[in-house]
Amino acid sequence: MEHIIKINLPGGYVSAGDLYEILLVAESAGAEEVRFGNRQQLYFNVRPDRLEDMELDMLRAEIKYEIDNDAYPNIVSSYVADIIFNQEGWLREGVYKDILDMLNFQPRLKINLVDNQQTFVPFFSGNINFIASPSSNYWFMYLRFPKTGKVFCCPSLVYSDDIPAMIKTTEDLILGNKESVSDQDNIAERPFFRTLLKKAGALHQRVSEEMKLPDFYLPYYEGFNKYNNKYWLGIYRRNELFSVGFLKEVCLLCIKTRIGQIYTTPWKSIIVKGIDQNDRNQWGYLLSKYRLNVRHAANELNWQIEDNCAEGLELKRELVREFEEADLRTFQLCFAIKTQPKTGLPGSVIIKKNSEGLFDVLHTRDFNPNSKDYVGYLHQIKRTELSGCLIELSGEFYNRQISSQSFAAASETHDINQEQQKTEVYQCNNCLTRYDQKYGSDLNWIDKNVPFEALTDYKCPVCEGSKQDFSLVA
Repeated sequence: MEHIIKINLPGGYVSAGDLYEILLVAESAGAEEVRFGNRQQLYFNVRPDRLEDMELDMLRAEIKYEIDNDAYPNIVSSYVADIIFNQEGWLREGVYKDILDMLNFQPRLKINLVDNQQTFVPFFSGNINFIASPSSNYWFMYLRFPKTGKVFCCPSLVYSDDIPAMIKTTEDLILGNKESVSDQDNIAERPFFRTLLKKAGALHQRVSEEMKLPDFYLPYYEGFNKYNNKYWLGIYRRNELFSVGFLKEVCLLCIKTRIGQIYTTPWKSIIVKGIDQNDRNQWGYLLSKYRLNVRHAANELNWQIEDNCAEGLELKRELVREFEEADLRTFQLCFAIKTQPKTGLPGSVIIKKNSEGLFDVLHTRDFNPNSKDYVGYLHQIKRTELSGCLIELSGEFYNRQISSQSFAAASETHDINQEQQKTEVYQCNNCLTRYDQKYGSDLNWIDKNVPFEALTDYKCPVCEGSKQDFSLVA
């Protein structure tokens, strides 16, 4: 049996020169193809008799790798979406790179660094998920404890420079207390966050408003696409395999045309940015040389499959064919196939194989794959019945969209009335810290909409002034 070699590409990008070195090692070890994973990492297979030579080559090239293991998951980031799928907000190339450069250790938990203005990269597929807040250089921090599905929001925003320290402290707390937080249905998250914030000693800013999930939209990530005065090229492979020979030529063409980086995506594809108009023909020639199609149907691109999973990939192919025959619309939907328990793949619709070899179909309540609020749709479905069920569920999604439009005006009026309702605000006479009933106090573990008068033994979270030191200001 062949060994699976995994190489992390932190943040989902790699220099053309470094990728070329990796491909040379893979080729020397007998690999003709490589693949990319859901966490933007790279895989290839090696026969046992070639393993020792490959390890020596890796050592010479100073490449970090794992054999048949994932002890150090890759760090996922939305850097790939910057400029081409998202041009808003403060999060840009330099911030991603600064954070990744400060990480002088390999995380043992899954880390996500995601811009809240995009939906190309999943928000909560990591164990520790940093999501950009509206405040420049501050991040929401969401924890998904190992082998669980629920996410918990840290009561404080985290400053960019403190992210490495927060990761290290969180890992130490989780991995040092696995029995109480891993694979558990009920976790006491408030004491955990209290201990975390105390131990990390990092700069924090109170979360004053919940993060709002953007409506899901998966951009078409294939082919030549223009942005500003440049082009970007997205390449997807139906079988998830990329020829080593092709990727080597991609690297060499990037170097020749002064393109520094190549990006991997959570959809197991690659993207090359910064292609000049004058160089576009060279890229077209390369695609023609390897007979690569870069215009697949959109309903084939919106799937999440477990890494190195032949069963899931075959089921996807089967379902996509039946979707095409039905001429099915799947815009704003994405599907995930899970053949193993607790793999954490995000999706609007989840097709989950159970212990009896049948399938359960679930979907998020609002059909947003970044939501973790799942609803059971059908249970114990045979494989032959799956496509019909999914077609019906897709139709239900669009029926809901149509129905919701008729209530839009009434909802808007309701929201305005809610905003006009005033809540009392009290201010500390010593340090001017405010308690707003609308938001509560996350640092004191007080829920929203709790009146100030109802609080007992309340202290200012900044100066520790007593409740009597507060005055009504609004």
